[in-house]
This record gives sequence, structure tokens and C-alpha cells, in this order.
Amino acid sequence: MKTSQATLLCAVLTGAVVAYALWLYPKLPEHVPVHWNIHGEVDGWGEKTWALFLMPVMMALLTAALYVLPWLSPRGFKVDEFREAFNCMMVLVVALLGYVGATMVYAACHPSGNVGRGLMGGMFLFFAGIGSLLPRLHKNFWMGIRTPWTLASDTVWKATHRFAAKTFIGAGLLGAAGTALGAPVAWCFVLLMIAVLLPVPYSLVLYKLLERRGED
Repeated sequence: MKTSQATLLCAVLTGAVVAYALWLYPKLPEHVPVHWNIHGEVDGWGEKTWALFLMPVMMALLTAALYVLPWLSPRGFKVDEFREAFNCMMVLVVALLGYVGATMVYAACHPSGNVGRGLMGGMFLFFAGIGSLLPRLHKNFWMGIRTPWTLASDTVWKATHRFAAKTFIGAGLLGAAGTALGAPVAWCFVLLMIAVLLPVPYSLVLYKLLERRGED
């Protein structure tokens, strides 16, 4: 995905969330849901103006980051070699924020509905999408599995991101299916956390193994 295409897509997503919030704003209560716990239940509320437009502001800032972060990248850690993957990942993050923002509006209009499960399902799919992009990342300062051992070795970086792709995609799809089929959200969330954390010890073990063999 080219940067211009990513920018346009992010702008459309941001505009859609703003339009949705403005459309329903007069009908909303003064306080709207802003946080859900691990069980998918609302456990945090916020003033509607601040809450509804925080996400679009964050989405706009991330859209600007499409240009700012590559410019800030130091020599040796440029994103040019994987710019398309970088753009796709930024779009995914913007899309997730947009989904959360739209969910907040919907939840405020339907207080008796259980939107927490749908919110978690979307988050699981987000991680599956991130997983599909991980093998395309090169060493950088902004995204990926950035441990001391992946940053110290190109071999460890590549292997860890291939491994992380499998854990992210697997846990993301299983979690999304589980939430759709009625499995406890907390169990699915724990599965996702395990999948996210596993690449860290993996990178350490692989680095030490290569170090013992005298390989880089």
C-alpha cells in the first residue's frame, strides 16, 4: 500500500467516525462508555464530547505519523525497505481506533446491549492482521518485536517475527472465533496475551543458541 493510499484510507476512516459521532451526538447521554474490562463489561465512563472525539484526534495524529516517523528514523533503521508493510500496519492501528470510537458511540445509544464481546472480537482480528505483516518488517524503532536480542541480530529479528506471525495469527483467529461462539472473553484474552509475550523468550533463547554456536 502506497503512502498516499494509506493517507486517504486513514482520512476516510477518521471522517466516518466523526460523522457517526456527530450524527448521534444529540441523542447521547452526558456520559458514555469508554472502557471495558477483561469480561467485556463496561467499567469506565467519560464526558461525551471528550470521549467521542478523542479517538478521531488520535486517528488524525497517527495519519500524520505516516510521514513523521519515517522522517525521524535514524540511519540504519529506516522504514523505506518495508514502507508498504509500515503503511498497512499504521492503517490497521487507525482502523482499530476507529472501531473502538464507533463502538463507544453505539454502546452509548444501546446501553442494554453487550458490545464488549464485539469489541474484543475486533481486537483479536486486529492482532491477526498485525501478525500477517510481521514477517515483512525490518529492524526499526517503531514497530515489531523489539527486544535487545532481535535488535542485536538480523537472524534473530527475522526468525522471531516469523514465529510471532504464527502466534499472533493463530491466537487472533482463535480468539475471534471463540468470542463469536460464546467462549469466555477472559480465556480468549489470556490466550492472546500468551501469544503476544511468547516471542520475547523465543528471541532470547534463539540469540543465546546462535551465540553459543558462534553465529550472528
